[in-house]
Amino acid sequence: MMRDRHIQVGVFVPPHHSNTENVALAMRRDLALAEWLDELGYAELWMGEHHSGGMQIYGSPEMFIAAAAERTQRIRLGAGVISLPYHNPFMVADRIVQLDNQTQGRAMFGFGPGALASDAHMLGIPVAKSRDRLAQGIAVIMRLLDGETVTETTDWYTLKDARLHLTPFSHPRPPLAVASLKTPTGAMTAGRYDMELLCANAAGAKDALKIATAAAQEQGRTYDRSRLRVVGSFHLAETREEARRLAQHGMAEYIDYSNIMRPPAPNGKPSAGDPIEQVLAMRGGIIGTPDEAVAALERLWEQTGGFGCLLLQGTNWMDFEATKRSYELFMRYVLPAFTGQNKSRAGAFQWMQENAQMFSDIRDDAAAQAMGQPSTPAPVIAKKTSAA
Repeated sequence: MMRDRHIQVGVFVPPHHSNTENVALAMRRDLALAEWLDELGYAELWMGEHHSGGMQIYGSPEMFIAAAAERTQRIRLGAGVISLPYHNPFMVADRIVQLDNQTQGRAMFGFGPGALASDAHMLGIPVAKSRDRLAQGIAVIMRLLDGETVTETTDWYTLKDARLHLTPFSHPRPPLAVASLKTPTGAMTAGRYDMELLCANAAGAKDALKIATAAAQEQGRTYDRSRLRVVGSFHLAETREEARRLAQHGMAEYIDYSNIMRPPAPNGKPSAGDPIEQVLAMRGGIIGTPDEAVAALERLWEQTGGFGCLLLQGTNWMDFEATKRSYELFMRYVLPAFTGQNKSRAGAFQWMQENAQMFSDIRDDAAAQAMGQPSTPAPVIAKKTSAA
């Protein structure tokens, strides 16, 4: 029996860690999370790059990938994302090809212009030029990974006879992605270069996909919807009340940090409404039970028009044990219900239920024959039906 839908599920970790806790232990916990997600069967884990603000503790997602790859067996590990204007593109390409070989093809590489203006400020990078530099850098990295020798001078890097001395493990190159949030730059780049599209804002995913599709058509290609990755906030427990209680663990610090990064109003006053509900509405998701999560995922699917991978946002609203339990509940109950994974099992159960008396009679007759008693005519077995 064919399943109705097939999606991959991963986790996108910005990350957010309290500025009051031991950062070394927080890093160890993230590595333990990678092992847990690998055991549960998650397809992907993405880690972000940030250099200011304190809460987002990784300046090099590539270093996290290298460590996590040695502790896991199957899960793919992504840099989500490398802030490309902060780096010489040749050095980024060199790290990509090393990690592609080191992980034997399990590493993925996302690119973005840089999420924090404070990072760009410290590096003396004009934010207004960051998206142009993102596009320039991606074009050069593609050429280098494809074996070209590049000589090129721009206002932020110079390359002379630059060529990679290693070839990728993956053919023709490792998975490359670009982030899409507010502007069309990311979606246009994804379509132009046939890259994966990381959409952090579920509300804009449908428009981003249209932009990527149009850009791909200009290049004579068709953009595959399965390359769209949508980030959603799902925080689950056995009851809605318990999920809400557990999500208070890190919520206040998350809100404070979000308001510092992007003040909610020009005058600094919070906008009307519950900020968490606003986040859930923007990204799609739920704080609640697995059943509520299935309904929220259905809404997200309809809102976006469909996608290839759902990335659960790892905000650390819940403590570590509750977070692990939430990811387990999603994989055990939400994903099978959404994809129809258990339809054939339900159909088999229904068929047995409909014929329960008949099968009981068959067993009784077999026992009677074994004891030398006369047998009864064989019953007609009902046709097996599928689950509704």
